[in-house]
Amino acid sequence: MTYNDRFIRACFKQAVDQVPVWYMRQAGRYDPEYRKIKEKFTLLEICKQPELAAEVTMMPVRKLGVDAAILYSDIMNPVASLGIEFDIVKNIGPVIEHPIRSAADIDRLKPIDVEGDLSHILETIRILNRELDVPLITFAGAPFTIASYLIEGRPSKSYIRTKSLMYGEPQLWHRLMDKLGDMVIAYLRAHVGSGGQAFQLFDSWVGTLAPKDFEQYVLPTVTRIFTELQDLNVPKIYFPGVSSGELLPLLGKLKADVIGLDWRVSIAEGRKRLGGGHAVQGNLDPYVLTAPMELIKRHAAAIIDEGVREPGFVFNLGHGLFPEASLDKLRELTEFVHEYSADAIGRTAQGGTVSRQS
Repeated sequence: MTYNDRFIRACFKQAVDQVPVWYMRQAGRYDPEYRKIKEKFTLLEICKQPELAAEVTMMPVRKLGVDAAILYSDIMNPVASLGIEFDIVKNIGPVIEHPIRSAADIDRLKPIDVEGDLSHILETIRILNRELDVPLITFAGAPFTIASYLIEGRPSKSYIRTKSLMYGEPQLWHRLMDKLGDMVIAYLRAHVGSGGQAFQLFDSWVGTLAPKDFEQYVLPTVTRIFTELQDLNVPKIYFPGVSSGELLPLLGKLKADVIGLDWRVSIAEGRKRLGGGHAVQGNLDPYVLTAPMELIKRHAAAIIDEGVREPGFVFNLGHGLFPEASLDKLRELTEFVHEYSADAIGRTAQGGTVSRQS
């Protein structure tokens, strides 16, 4: 079995023959085979069955030809080990039975026990480490994003309770950030110890913050996470979610290898705001996938043309796949990214200009 390390090399800003591609939420409801599995099991039930979770993780690798797998899991899984009771409710998302609203609620949070409480996730990683011929990306939810669910009790559009705690009781806020930061560090370290070849920290909702608030209330914990995991010789990705372009200038010193960009900021502008030290990942608007294939290819070509101008580019979406996405279009897009980028890289290496698909 030949191992495809193109994704790893791109994350470390090394030379590649083609731009690697994977898609956030690539193991999901757009796949009819996965929908059949979901008729029998909930997301959390699948996660607790390592063989099944591993199979779901591998399905898009086989069907789409992507250059990396991402662990089938949920960002809420580790909070169960802290003593938080939750469920993933259809058409809603995470719902917390007893939201965090006081110092006593924070004090009750236990230290994470990954080996004891989350051994099924580690076993899934071990299976995938044996079976895959592409790198396995594992992941965790970042402290702000996890806190927003724990405090609001469910997904929110305003984050009023979250921001009220952050602004009104900053000492409690930082205590919660510290506990969630400890959780993430232990969780991701266990992932890599079990065979994960890369990890991504999802901060899906941090774009709701003004840059100065992100810098004061969130960035210190994110910085600590990547600093304390710096000894792990795997690609480390930070995805600050949607509407996060204004936060990028604050991430220049973050000890991550890759920063994920949403579609609101171009690859060139994202690199400029980051200061050039990171590889970048992104950033096709997922809903472009509703368009005719030729238009999808034009959008992808424009992104690739910018991406290959400098080392360190991974093609992805600017956010996760949606249920109505087409499996056939994704397969064709993956093939296009590989073929078009190989040609673009070749022209760039020869000193030629990269021409966009017309």
